[in-house]
Amino acid sequence: MTERSGLGRPNRNHTLHARGAGSHVIEWPTVALIAGCYASWGVLTWFHADMPFLVFIPLTAYVVALHSSIQHEVMHGHPTRNARLNEAVIYPPIGIVVPYRRFKALHLRHHCDERLTDPYDDPESWYVCPDCWDEHTWFSRTIRRINATLAGRLTVGPLLAAVGLIRSDMALMRSGQRGVARAWLHHFLGLAGVLIWLQVICGMSFVAYLFTVAYPALSLLLLRSYAEHRAAEAPAHRTAIIEASPVWSFLFLFNNLHAVHHSDPRLPWYKIPAAYRSRRDHWRAHNNGYGFAGYGALMRHSLFRPHDRITHPFRRRRQ
Repeated sequence: MTERSGLGRPNRNHTLHARGAGSHVIEWPTVALIAGCYASWGVLTWFHADMPFLVFIPLTAYVVALHSSIQHEVMHGHPTRNARLNEAVIYPPIGIVVPYRRFKALHLRHHCDERLTDPYDDPESWYVCPDCWDEHTWFSRTIRRINATLAGRLTVGPLLAAVGLIRSDMALMRSGQRGVARAWLHHFLGLAGVLIWLQVICGMSFVAYLFTVAYPALSLLLLRSYAEHRAAEAPAHRTAIIEASPVWSFLFLFNNLHAVHHSDPRLPWYKIPAAYRSRRDHWRAHNNGYGFAGYGALMRHSLFRPHDRITHPFRRRRQ
């Protein structure tokens, strides 16, 4: 989740698909998942003072990251075909940082495969235009080099993503983008309820929650997104497949099999594994074998080095 640019237009084919047949379907596995996620978060935060620090942090960060994965599922038209109802069931922003409506607007723009990884047209791209690289200061280039490694993405990446989104959205609001302002207003309304639960009811410091839960949760999400795309000539070769363990796969709702998701963004999370297993050779040929045999393999490959070049190989200047 590295949404850093302006409000974009979602992929038209995806939008039409989302409004298509089956408008009265309710996907009960996703409903149960949402209920379980909030119940787990409620129990963990309620009993935070009674739990060892080293137990509370990873468990709660995992649940909050799972909530963001559910938000991703919801923005693709799940668990119902009613967008307002879907938004209502994930309205409380327990991840604190990213407004759901901004996440949705930017992510649907990202789903234009012909523009994947483009530093100007893909809001989730971390690539830099080569012609712009020399214009960056020494400090900026150093930070980008650090952030291009997996270790850097997990440590400084959440801060860079949050600051980049806020700066971009403030500029959009100053230019009169009312939709961006409304997204942040809804975010703060939902955040008020989260703060009341944490500080008034559970007696937990918001600052402590922000740095010990929300920040690590965003790091987990950046682990998923770190190498899920690369710059390649063929759009189908830009999206990864990572055959992760059940713990990671469930956390990311099987978006580690990202090529499958990009091929059919409307496929619900619980159907992705079967869709992949039934045509494994097809998917691996489809993306030209791009991927890793788990997140351990990804860490061994890229913990202290970039998984790809920092500058985009095909986009030299803004068009």
